Amino acid sequence: MAEFGAHLTSATADEDKPTIFEVIAERNPSRYSWLYQYSDEVYTIIDLLLQQHFLSTTCASFSENFYGLKRVPIIPGKQKVGLPRSEHLNSIMLLVIVPYLKIKCDALFERWKHEWLDGIGVSQSQRDSLKKFSQIYLAVYPYLHMTWQGSHLSYQLAYLFNKSSYHSPLIRMAGVKLQHLTKEDILQQMQPLGSPFTEHNSFSTKLKTFSKWTLGVIAVGVSSGLSVAVFFLQFLEWWYTNESHRNSMALTALPVPSPPHNKTQLDSLPPDTLVCPLCHRRRTNDTTLSTSGYVFCYPCIYTYVQSHKCCPITRYPSKTNHLIKLYLPTS
Repeated sequence: MAEFGAHLTSATADEDKPTIFEVIAERNPSRYSWLYQYSDEVYTIIDLLLQQHFLSTTCASFSENFYGLKRVPIIPGKQKVGLPRSEHLNSIMLLVIVPYLKIKCDALFERWKHEWLDGIGVSQSQRDSLKKFSQIYLAVYPYLHMTWQGSHLSYQLAYLFNKSSYHSPLIRMAGVKLQHLTKEDILQQMQPLGSPFTEHNSFSTKLKTFSKWTLGVIAVGVSSGLSVAVFFLQFLEWWYTNESHRNSMALTALPVPSPPHNKTQLDSLPPDTLVCPLCHRRRTNDTTLSTSGYVFCYPCIYTYVQSHKCCPITRYPSKTNHLIKLYLPTS
């Protein structure tokens, strides 16, 4: 199977030098497994810091500021500069926390749905109260999801036909509406960042000022480099698409790489290829883990990956969406 993925790198049949992607990936693929396992949380923390900075300095989220928009309160208050505290906190909650909770709810629904369909996990390891809750959740959540998507669609249609000033229910719940940046707003954002050590204040004040200044520099760098990054990614996609097209005739000549060598794990593999490496019985409902290529029983590998977030043989970081069921022809 590995020769079909050879076009993902720039190496050809006549090149012995590995690519930079191969060098990095082969060093220690399990080193960053914790980061892969908690990727949603890490992303949420970074997103929280980024959105907090842009809401504090530009009265807009990162994407809104990128497109020349800003948030203004629906009910004007006494504060003339920046968003009022309540609108600011509501915006942070609806920009960062609510999407994170939605992702977790979607993932929980998918996990419990597959466990109920395959008859594993829920019926074996969970208490009766949790089993009942999961049944209620699986029955109710699709309607909640439909309501969520339907409300967004209705707001977008109303905004499209000039029937509403809000394109999303989250904008209205935050108590704000979007407007274009004025000339004064743009000139203010174009002002260079000053040094954090120009004022003669206490150490705590200087530390707080330096933290805000550092976050501002990072945010401005991210905002300025976004367009360049998008162009670079599109260039890479074009480059490797053309490279794979030029080398398509030579793909079958590439040797199949040997499996990762891990003596402790490989010694535990059963000699019979029809036996599951986890339960050491003849496989049922054959399923392969795409990150490593090994084949297991579906209940065995699903439960293992769900608990350990890695391949039991190679220790490569893995998730349940990397499982591929094999439908073998019956004799």
